[in-house]
Amino acid sequence: MWRKVLFTVIFLCFLALMALFGYALKRDPSLVTSPLIGKPVPDFSLPLLSDPNRTIGKPDLLGTPYLLNVWASWCAACRTEHPLLVQLARQNLVPIHGLNYRDTREDAQSWLERYGNPYDVVAFDEKGALGLDLGVYGAPETFLVDRNNVIVYKQVGPITEKVWVDVLYPKLVELQKPGQ
Repeated sequence: MWRKVLFTVIFLCFLALMALFGYALKRDPSLVTSPLIGKPVPDFSLPLLSDPNRTIGKPDLLGTPYLLNVWASWCAACRTEHPLLVQLARQNLVPIHGLNYRDTREDAQSWLERYGNPYDVVAFDEKGALGLDLGVYGAPETFLVDRNNVIVYKQVGPITEKVWVDVLYPKLVELQKPGQ
């Protein structure tokens, strides 16, 4: 009798584990939620990539919705999304601010010279302090931020055409409406 009960318990545990495994396989790993959604961008003051004698901080970004793109010259996936960022910058639909993450100034500047610079401004986060405050897992990550510096959405991984059309652009349109 106890063997039947034990077998039934083991079988039910196995089924539960298989269901959990199946659910995990269907989830999109880029849909990592952030505890910062709905909260302000952390306070920061970082040197500009282009000029180490000038800084940029949170108050400098107030007033209009923007994308904050975390990138690095060592990041292969950043290279994948970069042409789309350049295209979006040419269309002038939204300011794109860069956060150069755990990189060297020379490598980052060379990378932008080679592939183009879609950024209105680039903060140089050499040690990754702001990245850590933002909960960055790795580059690239992009934050959609409203005019009051509140994080609305976090994209983990490269921005693709599909992500832009299906997710980011509709959210941006909502943010750009009067009274938002």
